Amino acid sequence: MKRLFFISLAILFLCAVMVNAAEMKKMKIAVAADSKTAEAFVSSKAARCPYYLIFDSKGKLTEVIDNPYEDASGGAGPSAANFLAQRGVTMVVAGNFGSKIINTLKNSGVTHFEFKGSVGDAVKRALEGWQ
Repeated sequence: MKRLFFISLAILFLCAVMVNAAEMKKMKIAVAADSKTAEAFVSSKAARCPYYLIFDSKGKLTEVIDNPYEDASGGAGPSAANFLAQRGVTMVVAGNFGSKIINTLKNSGVTHFEFKGSVGDAVKRALEGWQ
């Protein structure tokens, strides 16, 4: 009976590890940035930043996107959140987030992380927090 119990616990543990590994593989981080390189600083504006730098689960820069909502006259937060969610982003990093972008990100299943500093440091911290 004890043996069956420990085998069941081991199987549950392995399943949890496999699920976490699968989530890490599909992780996609968008960092609001002031310029187009990984050496940039994290923008203080989540929805009105000039660029989004997209990183994979290993911290590799995979894409640079000009933010189409940087100069929007209204609704930049929800529009930017939906735009990033449609691109498969699972986490957004910026210096500050407004309540509207936070609500839209949450409704889309996307997490957010506030960080001030370099983009590279932000990605490292985001990946550490995810694991």
